Amino acid sequence: MVLRTDFDRLTTRVFDSATRSAGARLDAYREGDSFFIDIDLPGVDPAGIDITVDRKVLTVRAQRKRAERDGVQYVVAERPMGPVSRQVFLSDSLDTDRLDARYDNGVLTLSIPVTEKAKPRKFEVAAA
Repeated sequence: MVLRTDFDRLTTRVFDSATRSAGARLDAYREGDSFFIDIDLPGVDPAGIDITVDRKVLTVRAQRKRAERDGVQYVVAERPMGPVSRQVFLSDSLDTDRLDARYDNGVLTLSIPVTEKAKPRKFEVAAA
């Protein structure tokens, strides 16, 4: 016989591991001559965020840590803790050498300029 509390613990464990393996949630969009990626990283120390680009693969790694307090025993601990990472495959049309990263209110915003060769161009038609 499975008790309700045992089932709840098992369900919590399954959903907790699924949430961790899913990685950080993100939005990606282009605005003008820049490409933006907003990644949710609540509870992360901005100094501990690691951003790398290797052969057009952007990797963001961070660590969520629970504040340690003496004498505290958690009754419920649902917020995911531990390593968080996300990879994004970037287009060749982005200038990753000029990537800019900002962290505000739990959101990491990456701004990557579009290269000159990838920007829309207009061509004149010569009359015969």
